[in-house]
Amino acid sequence: MDTVTPSTDLSSPPPPVSFAEAFRFWLKLGFISFGGPAGQIAIMHTELVERRRWISEKRFLHALNYCMLLPGPEAQQLATYIGWLMHRTWGGIVAGALFVLPSFFILVALSWIYLRFGDVPVVSGIFYGIKPAVTALVLHAAHRIGSRALKNRWMWGIAAAAFIAIFAFDTPFPLIVIAAALIGHFGARIAPGVFSAGGGHGATARGYGPALIDDDTPTPTHALFSRSHLLKVLGIGIALWLLAMAALVTMYGVQGTFTQLGWFFSKAALLTFGGAYAVLPYVYQGAVEHHHWLTGAQMIDGLALGETTPGPLIMVVAFVGFLGGWGAQVFGPNALFMAGTAAAAVVTFFTFLPSFIFILAGGPLIESTHGKLKFTAPLTAITAAVVGVILNLAMFFAYHVFWPQGFAGRFDGVSALITGAAAIALFRFKVGVMPLLGACALIGLVTTLSLRT
Repeated sequence: MDTVTPSTDLSSPPPPVSFAEAFRFWLKLGFISFGGPAGQIAIMHTELVERRRWISEKRFLHALNYCMLLPGPEAQQLATYIGWLMHRTWGGIVAGALFVLPSFFILVALSWIYLRFGDVPVVSGIFYGIKPAVTALVLHAAHRIGSRALKNRWMWGIAAAAFIAIFAFDTPFPLIVIAAALIGHFGARIAPGVFSAGGGHGATARGYGPALIDDDTPTPTHALFSRSHLLKVLGIGIALWLLAMAALVTMYGVQGTFTQLGWFFSKAALLTFGGAYAVLPYVYQGAVEHHHWLTGAQMIDGLALGETTPGPLIMVVAFVGFLGGWGAQVFGPNALFMAGTAAAAVVTFFTFLPSFIFILAGGPLIESTHGKLKFTAPLTAITAAVVGVILNLAMFFAYHVFWPQGFAGRFDGVSALITGAAAIALFRFKVGVMPLLGACALIGLVTTLSLRT
């Protein structure tokens, strides 16, 4: 698909990259971006910094640090940012969209297979093994984020308070985010050292040769801050949201399934500080408990499907939308696939629209404020709170996996053993997500078929 040969002359920058050449790369990236945010960022670093030298490591990390400050999928935003830096607005739109679209179409197909054939022994056996693996993955995510965020006892305290709030009092996730942000905002004035983000991403400068966008390359004119440009892009983005929402309200009413999906995931898109695992508790509260678009067990299955497809993990929202549209039979009982696909498209649009607005409108502005404590302290506190929220999510998954019929039912010892083995594989042996899911799926399949014979 991509026939570009990297430049072997390390004494000069590579030649300019055409829009068509960049398009081919972003399309390829959309199909190979497995491994979650860390894996996707690593792939982009290898391809863009080391191999092609389209952007220097310092500029790459600068863009990444900016994306880490924003709500939303940081890997997709990073692709959008670099595409925008290289080829203006359309470059960013193409890069960000192609990062998502392959995953969208794959998830729509898998969602249909799941609903049509989920009761087939082979399919149910695979999911029987994957669910415990997902439980271990969520626990591992809490550890991974916590090891970076909980740098002092105050951060530990915020994480513990967030866990208690959501576990014991079922506090809505948005309130936890707001409370943590306020703690960070006012706490930074009293004890600024406590809320310093520190660390960065632990990368060190290496000599890959001069890049097309190098450390000392002047910022392109289209990336310089302009108040008129900011207002223009904000206006277009808000207008797109209003037009889409108005169309849904007009066609389906305020309480229509599509309208409610659009409104709910617009809010979710603004709460994804800390990555997809951070917003999943909010999606669970709304999609499972409030709107009943799917069940808790189906939510775990959707996360499993999201882990096995390329693209950002937050694309699990397409699965949620598909099941919501399918279950509501929006277009009637004879058009379930069409209803599910349309609902998944609605959810994807409203989830990712803010990410494009953040990059295209706020990039130059936010970039100029990066590293200032009054802007980073609230995000540091939010990240700490997210650790407690994700730990609660891991407990929720474990409950549904170990006691599938509730505490009154039997304890599933096999699932507990698979979860334990998966956790050891992740924590001790650093096994990748795809090999782990493949092995657990095989174990689940063998176990299920053997019990049926």
